[in-house]
Amino acid sequence: MAPVDSLSFKCALITGGGGGLGKAMAVELLKRGKKVLIAGRTESTLKATASEIGATGYYVLDTGSSLNEISNAIEQIIKDHPDVDCLINNAGVQRPLHVLSKDYKFDFNSADQEININIRGPMYLTVKFIQDHFVNLENGAVIMNVSSVLGFIPFSVINPVYNGTKAWVHMFTTNIRQQLAAEDSKIKVIEVVPPQVESDLHRDRVNPDDNKKENSPSALSVDEFMADVVKGWENNQDTVSAGPGIAVTKQWDETFGEKLKKMAK
Repeated sequence: MAPVDSLSFKCALITGGGGGLGKAMAVELLKRGKKVLIAGRTESTLKATASEIGATGYYVLDTGSSLNEISNAIEQIIKDHPDVDCLINNAGVQRPLHVLSKDYKFDFNSADQEININIRGPMYLTVKFIQDHFVNLENGAVIMNVSSVLGFIPFSVINPVYNGTKAWVHMFTTNIRQQLAAEDSKIKVIEVVPPQVESDLHRDRVNPDDNKKENSPSALSVDEFMADVVKGWENNQDTVSAGPGIAVTKQWDETFGEKLKKMAK
């Protein structure tokens, strides 16, 4: 039994779907006739986005909250939409944290929140959806976890916690894919690896626009990012990146991919 294809699902739940890359993925999937549910922390934003793009519904969900709160949200989503067969873990935050810098302090509360949103949220959602719902779907399901090139090469040195959380997403996604393959599961596990993309991810920096093209020529627009992501989806790739991220993920796979397969056996 092989996993389903990347775009074979009918109904997707996208965390962080109120804006940025989550909204862009939602728009693309809606164009393809998919049913889309969006989730996030701010109801006003979710409501406005759902109305704007034509999403079927929205859920107020803080992915940094407790397992009990996330479990309750999952239960409600499955009850409302038993046809949900795709989870896209896109929600994430990036905080500049520095042990000695005059511009940024190392705030432990901020770091804890970053870890909760970027690690515990995707972990809880992935495992609970697999165990409580996806494993029971006759036609299979799709999980997409959004990491970052910074999880492969941590060149943005003022984001040590963010970089570490995205390295965790990469490793976690890799191992969940391996576990499901060993169980002959029909659940497809995809890692989406953004490079630097124009967004509000840098909103906590001294210059929140330092990821815009006028300040960083290598940055991709959201449209450029999505064009490559769509190609990855259509080619049924396990790892989907864009722009300069394609070379980074390819190099990682060429360096460690075969060795990982051998050692995992």
